[in-house]
Amino acid sequence: MAPQLKLYNTLTRSKDAFVPIDPGNVRMYVCGPTVYDYAHIGNARPIIVFDLLFRLLRHVYGAEAVTYVRNITDVDDKINARAARDYPGLPHNEAIREVTLKTEEQFHADIQALGVLMPEDVNIPGIRPSFVEPRATEHISEMRMIIERLIERGNAYVAEDHVLFSVASMQELSGLPKYGALSKRSLDELLSGARVDVAPYKRDPMDFVLWKPSGPQDPAWPSPAGIKTPGRPGWHIECSAMSWKHLIQAFETRLSCSDPTEREIFDIHGGGIDLVFPHHENEIAQSCCAFQTPRMANVWMHNGFLQVEGEKMSKSLGNFFTIHDLLKDWPGEVLRFNMLRTHYRQPIDWTVKGLEESQKTLDRWYELAGHGERAQWSEHIVEALADDLNTPKMLAELHALDGEGAHDELGANLRAMGFLREGVEGWKARKRASLAVDPAVIERLIAARKEARAAKNWPESDRIRDELAALNVVVKDNKDGTTTWEVAR
Repeated sequence: MAPQLKLYNTLTRSKDAFVPIDPGNVRMYVCGPTVYDYAHIGNARPIIVFDLLFRLLRHVYGAEAVTYVRNITDVDDKINARAARDYPGLPHNEAIREVTLKTEEQFHADIQALGVLMPEDVNIPGIRPSFVEPRATEHISEMRMIIERLIERGNAYVAEDHVLFSVASMQELSGLPKYGALSKRSLDELLSGARVDVAPYKRDPMDFVLWKPSGPQDPAWPSPAGIKTPGRPGWHIECSAMSWKHLIQAFETRLSCSDPTEREIFDIHGGGIDLVFPHHENEIAQSCCAFQTPRMANVWMHNGFLQVEGEKMSKSLGNFFTIHDLLKDWPGEVLRFNMLRTHYRQPIDWTVKGLEESQKTLDRWYELAGHGERAQWSEHIVEALADDLNTPKMLAELHALDGEGAHDELGANLRAMGFLREGVEGWKARKRASLAVDPAVIERLIAARKEARAAKNWPESDRIRDELAALNVVVKDNKDGTTTWEVAR
């Protein structure tokens, strides 16, 4: 019998038993990347965390019972700026498409190296997909529909070819959450701590943009509400539209809910802690007002911030690292392992020392447990993760398996969590490829050392070992008389 999942809910500020609206249709939405440049290592944290949760949910409820939506934001002012910079000779819409397609491809290559599941890994042709990765630009009609609803209900208004959400209107409605409920702040606190766009056409400084007019260098679509000027969506409305399309509308005839109002609510919404305000607060406002629901999602999960060597990651400090750059020096599984050593809700300090320790552990586990193909969760591993994704406890359980010599079970659990994908020989070959010398030179030195040992020429044997050590190579003499070697970090 599977253990009861407990998840920390940002909305309630408590760790509660997770009870899906329909156990046969567990639904999760996570905010994905804005595709204008390489994703930084901080962006990798929610990708890895919610990949692990997706795997756990599939194990507990069944692979066919879980739907995961992680969006791609492909309309954004940063994308527009990069398109103008990189493709000045192309029509702007074509330039934008070039930027987003190229960046999305880079993003997918980088996160696949981190061992995360992709739609093609879990979806079965002809069956409703378990993993959807929608693009914002493919959901403009859904955004317009939600905007029209908000205008009709008096929660949005048109001003100078913009459509803005009226925060004050939400506060007056009964049965709906109050604005600020997720971030647990009053309107005055939110206003004083926010960088608000002050514009003369706003009725209130807290009102935010649902739709805005496009200039000649911006992507544009027909505007809602009878606005003649073509425009483009604001950031927040995108996720309301995509989550509704793929987690609400897609399940209209499939959900088994005792309470009909829960048909417009899904189970889990995730993302980084930096998204709580304004992005997730605004998503809740839009969705709850448009569909007249008391909640947008039952559980809100947020991963903590990431620092580098004790400091905030910043280009000005020279400690800004993309996933792509780190993959040049470290295997993706090392980055994944290092990320999971810290509980997802806690701040993480990303250090070289931590990466070295993660590499050392994975080197050992590849050697001991890397043979085989079985991927299977053990009960005590699931119990650890069922406690709000307690990855430090999960890793302690894995180390216990190592200590007990249960290496087959260790390997099965690691594969279930996205590790040991390269196989023992592939892992060793990767390390050897990182050497600054030809591996053939290493093999010749090892052969010469073996001859010296056979002749009991211990000084020569030690000299060669020191030479290998200077090349960052660790030599291991095995009981069967063979000698193996590996790269040390």
